[in-house]
Amino acid sequence: MAKYFVAFGVALAGTLLLTPLARRLALRLNAIDVPEYRKVHVKDTPTMGGVAIYVSILLGTAVYLLITGHRMSTDLMGILIGATVIFIFGAVDDIRTLGPLTKLFGQIFAAGILVIMGVQIQNIHVPGMALISLSPELSVLISLIWVVAFINIINLIDGLDGLAAGITCIASFSMFYYATQTGAGRTYVDAALISIVLAGSTLGFLRYNFHPASIFMGDSGSMLLGFMLGAVTIQGVLKSIAAIALFVPIVALAIPIIDTGMAIVRRGIRGTPITHADKEHIHHRLLDMGHSQRQAVLLIYFWTALLCVLILAIKFSSSNRVIWLMLALTIGGFTLTALPRIARRGRLKGKHRAGRNRDAGLRDENSNAKEKT
Repeated sequence: MAKYFVAFGVALAGTLLLTPLARRLALRLNAIDVPEYRKVHVKDTPTMGGVAIYVSILLGTAVYLLITGHRMSTDLMGILIGATVIFIFGAVDDIRTLGPLTKLFGQIFAAGILVIMGVQIQNIHVPGMALISLSPELSVLISLIWVVAFINIINLIDGLDGLAAGITCIASFSMFYYATQTGAGRTYVDAALISIVLAGSTLGFLRYNFHPASIFMGDSGSMLLGFMLGAVTIQGVLKSIAAIALFVPIVALAIPIIDTGMAIVRRGIRGTPITHADKEHIHHRLLDMGHSQRQAVLLIYFWTALLCVLILAIKFSSSNRVIWLMLALTIGGFTLTALPRIARRGRLKGKHRAGRNRDAGLRDENSNAKEKT
């Protein structure tokens, strides 16, 4: 376990040291995110923070392999090669802005490398049903869809400072715990390794990306994080035949998954392209409720962490105390989420009441004046 945390420390230190260099590179290449109506930030901000995250993941992985003496497995090689491909497409998009179809091609290409190297969903076990063994063709198709979906889920949620990095960090810690507690084979070792270096690199990046951000991760970062999460959920979770395995990544990342689903439905109803951006994501709605950027991000962190703990508790804990604790935290979370709206309604009611009192007072004065006349 200590060697995992050495890898975590290397990835963490890597992003802390490399992110300022990535910022200089972005400025030199004019990779700047300019504010516009659908964006929340108000000043030009360099992107390409994904460069620091990508290099830090490689460093953390390399150090772990060196100190353990493990050879790189085929699965791990597939994850890193696919990560390199998706990072390159994302970096080019940060500099030159690729079209949606070109980006989708890059996503499928990276996911295809992953699948060819053996990282595939081969079985699905839903509670109450028998274990479903997928045919090779169906396994490839579902695995591709799964990874591409995760890439776009993280890409779409990356709308506030620190949001995508924080969600990925929390989910990665939960995947690390799941992998280390579930099995000891090479599959779980690789999954735990990728999870912990991903957690370290994103945690280090938050030093510069949390509001007010001095650098954004760009598509080189958000697509990379989505790819890594998609890969590690297959490698460390969905290769398990446990009945709850399917729900671990879905519940842990429920907020960005729900947000993406709502965006697809919303744009479908309006007849706009799925790639058309808007300001109606979950984080935008929290801002509209009266939360600041930091408050909105911290609330989404809270809900993500709560869901991660909940699904892990269902898997590994048999204590009723955990369930009661989750219930109490859920009630508290709803209260904190709705507090600005409740306070705003109270202020509005107070203003309306004061206005009615003023109007009544004026009517009384006018009535008395008429009577005197």
